[in-house]
Amino acid sequence: MIVIAGSIDLDPELRDQALATAGPHIDAALEEPGCRNYEWTADPRVAERIWVYELWDDEASLRFHFENAPYRDMGAHLGRHGITGSQISKFRVDLEEPVYDDTGTPRADFFTAGD
Repeated sequence: MIVIAGSIDLDPELRDQALATAGPHIDAALEEPGCRNYEWTADPRVAERIWVYELWDDEASLRFHFENAPYRDMGAHLGRHGITGSQISKFRVDLEEPVYDDTGTPRADFFTAGD
């Protein structure tokens, strides 16, 4: 599994418009094979910032996304809204566990993995 997470800064006067009109681009990505989640959200504290979160099954599905229209169209859409910066990273996830154990207690350790 691959997580894409980070931020994109846009012209603060255009950020909300960019988000309001992003639906078709987000929906197209969500239809791609291996896309589990694809979200953009406004940062309530930073007027120009959009947070990006994506979840992909594997490298093949992410590669497919990068090579096809939804990715290119998304980039063009954001470009029309004055990109001023970005910091986005990808993370390979080798283990997934719930945050809460059976008692409802949040756990920082990977308690079901066994060592």
